[in-house]
Amino acid sequence: MSTTFWIIIAGAIVTYLTRIGGHLVLSRFKTIHPRVEAGLNAVPAAVLTTLVAPPAISGGIAEWAALAVAALVALRGNLIVMVASGAAVLILLRNTL
Repeated sequence: MSTTFWIIIAGAIVTYLTRIGGHLVLSRFKTIHPRVEAGLNAVPAAVLTTLVAPPAISGGIAEWAALAVAALVALRGNLIVMVASGAAVLILLRNTL
């Protein structure tokens, strides 16, 4: 099997272990401190920012258009539709421009 396959498998295992590890640690507490809960609630926004900021700052027309379409779809659609529409616009424009 190729090296790429093993890298993907290793990444999946590490991702699973970190997710289950966090669950096991938090499940040992009866209550979670409000500051910890606030920090955990901020994680999705932080991850989204790290994914969107680089293309928004250094991207070209294709990236800007994909971000705009994804933002518009996010106002009405669900997450999967948003990601799919943004990816479709990005792929289409990168292959035509």
